Amino acid sequence: MNYKMYDEMMEQPDALRNTFESEFPAMDEASKAVSDADKVYLVGCGSSISTCYSVRDAIRMSSTNLNIEVYAGYEFCYNKKLVEGENSIAIFTSQSGETADTLAALRKANEYGIHTVSISNEPESSMIKEAKTPIATRGGTETAILGTKTYITQLACLYQILFAASDYEYKTELLAELVDMPKMLEKLLISTEDENKQLAQEFKDEDIFYCLGSGPNFGLAYKLAMTMLMEGAIKHACPEYSAEFRHGLIERAEKDVPIIILRSDFESDEITDKAIEFSKNLELKSIIYELEDYANVDKLLSPFILVIPLEWFVYYLAHFNGEDPGATRHIGKVRY
Repeated sequence: MNYKMYDEMMEQPDALRNTFESEFPAMDEASKAVSDADKVYLVGCGSSISTCYSVRDAIRMSSTNLNIEVYAGYEFCYNKKLVEGENSIAIFTSQSGETADTLAALRKANEYGIHTVSISNEPESSMIKEAKTPIATRGGTETAILGTKTYITQLACLYQILFAASDYEYKTELLAELVDMPKMLEKLLISTEDENKQLAQEFKDEDIFYCLGSGPNFGLAYKLAMTMLMEGAIKHACPEYSAEFRHGLIERAEKDVPIIILRSDFESDEITDKAIEFSKNLELKSIIYELEDYANVDKLLSPFILVIPLEWFVYYLAHFNGEDPGATRHIGKVRY
């Protein structure tokens, strides 16, 4: 048993190394443009928008000088508040560089004279060709649907661009840890497989998972539910901010219901802890991923670390249900 996703997971450290070696000048150019802009738009779809959510919330928790808004592709197109010639920058993320929604948003931004940056894994894609500042992540072609090396490289580019332009007190240390991230990923890919294989065996018959996280972990919870569990493992899943646990989800939080909680000891994890305690009291099947169990890094880098054990969990969850975690049934067939 060796699905394509396996190979692409193992390629993540080198993809990240190669991206930093090749694309740092372009990221630096984008960062300077961010520093000069009044507003930053982050635009993506699916796994790509999850990276936008994570970096937006990481910046909001740590910095005061950047004004960031996140949009799905077509929602950006329908935004009536765009002004021609406005002093803003729009950063677009897409694995293929041909995502119809995101490409339409890029073209609208270009029409409005907004500085455009594209982050894509395909150097010859339309988004790379049409952006003012193109950044081609160096992961090689990715075929598995879950987005492993494209996720990690996109997220790293966004962190590098935005934190370099931020007033975060510890940004120098954070960016140094980001550059060192490939070494951490190599260790995690080895050390977290067996435990999550066993966990997947235990949960293989569950049909629905709730996924919670606060701060930048919400973006990862979104990816986990929307693209990893639903697209990869063919399981029903729902992402929520930890603070929203007590609205709606709390009425479905019942004995033996699976809930995956991401925790990194953020200040906002005070609310995460309340959800953990409530779930314990009601005897939910809680799976808790704690940053401190895997690495000693700036907490804001949590999504880079926690995604690795989650990838193994979903990989084996799909396998134990007779599914290829990198295959699709409908994605790619539907175009709007």
